[in-house]
Amino acid sequence: MKMKAIQFYEPLNIKYEDVEINDPKEGEVQVQIKAALTCGTDVKTYRRGHPVLIKKIPSGFGHEFSGIITKIGASVYGFKVGDRVVAANSAPCGKCFFCKKGDYNLCENLEFLNGAYAEYINIPSAIVKRNLLHLPDDLEFERAAFSEPLANVVHGIEKTGIKSGQTVGVMGLGPIGLMFVKLAKLKGAKVIAAGRNPLKLKLAQEFGNADEIVDLTKYKNPEKIFIDFSEGKKGLDVAVECIGLPEIWEKMFTLVRKGGTVHLFGGCKSGTNISIDTRRLHYDEIKVLSIFHHTPLYFREALRLIYEEKLPVEKLITDVMPLEKTEEAIIRHMNGKALKILIKP
Repeated sequence: MKMKAIQFYEPLNIKYEDVEINDPKEGEVQVQIKAALTCGTDVKTYRRGHPVLIKKIPSGFGHEFSGIITKIGASVYGFKVGDRVVAANSAPCGKCFFCKKGDYNLCENLEFLNGAYAEYINIPSAIVKRNLLHLPDDLEFERAAFSEPLANVVHGIEKTGIKSGQTVGVMGLGPIGLMFVKLAKLKGAKVIAAGRNPLKLKLAQEFGNADEIVDLTKYKNPEKIFIDFSEGKKGLDVAVECIGLPEIWEKMFTLVRKGGTVHLFGGCKSGTNISIDTRRLHYDEIKVLSIFHHTPLYFREALRLIYEEKLPVEKLITDVMPLEKTEEAIIRHMNGKALKILIKP
């Protein structure tokens, strides 16, 4: 059986072409994709490849999606043809050292799924068992597709331990940063959000309901704004970095109060180093946190939050494009002209 799909050949080289789609193997299901979303990780992969997601050349591309089951492999239970579903982009093995400790996001055998920019996708058995969820009949596919990125943020928010009344700063207003803003507000925090892109700054208010918004293009040293925003001008209770640049990681330590928390969520390039004032870290008791990926628990919680309309995730979709224009969509995303683009095969 042939289908239309986007194939990754090398950085800056993806193609829309006919691809074979095999019947699902034992434990697998085949899903007809109804909605796929562009993502910052896809942009990075497009620009420079990816050591984990791109396992062979050519490779499927894209990982945030939802759809309808069209075929069922042997030994699959709890699902049937016609079910509306959303799948995470990975699943833990449940057996390794870290899984046994409950650190499923750190699983040594995480099985990743790539290939959402296509008409169909086969879901591996590990994901079917642990991270394939039924969708309520009244939940739109495009909203459900946000479950995977939101799961990362839910994980980050819960591990940070944000409490009502705290002052939280979020640096970087891509989809992840905006969802951090919104979830921090739902926790009862007072939030200051900072970014450069006018579209993202607007959404920090309309989607995130931030209490204060800082346009970083207007201030060379915005640290004072963050400090002045905090209670007693002592510094933020929590500072969250959602950009992934080492120079911004370093700045986050200047924003928090004594006893405050710095959450370094944005991933930097491998081999990157930063410098930290050890006196500040030790004597001011600064807590440092960095959270990776999600777990089955947080994936389910993300879907619940979306279904209960706690986050109007549809506001983050700034464009809708057909599958054949995926490369154009990725470039628009990369150039800051769109936030999330909905790809409809």
